[in-house]
Amino acid sequence: MIKTLIAVAASMALTTATLAPAAHAEPSPEGNWSRGDGKAKVKIAPCGDDLCAVNTWIKAGTKDEKTGDKLVMTVAHNGDGHWKGKAYDPQRKLTYRLSMKVAESRMTTRGCVLGGLVCKGVDWTRLD
Repeated sequence: MIKTLIAVAASMALTTATLAPAAHAEPSPEGNWSRGDGKAKVKIAPCGDDLCAVNTWIKAGTKDEKTGDKLVMTVAHNGDGHWKGKAYDPQRKLTYRLSMKVAESRMTTRGCVLGGLVCKGVDWTRLD
């Protein structure tokens, strides 16, 4: 169950609450993304002071995920495309430690629970 929850967090993962502006224009995590396993697509957009990743499509038969599931991300930009913070999954009432590396067309996310004892990384491809 923990692995499934981490996969959901990592798969929906993205960023921000205190989105510090970069000295030069770096790619933003905002936009539409496809998960590396081909089973999910998410849209990342501002929601209040945070960023929210919302499932816009889930492949039929994918367990423990559904269209509309949301992850609320409170992260800070650390420069060079790196973001760190936390992600809250309101469906499961769980908070994850979150890190991400955002490039122009790719993103890698890593979500951890249990004080970092259980982590999972996910690769993403930008759709827009």
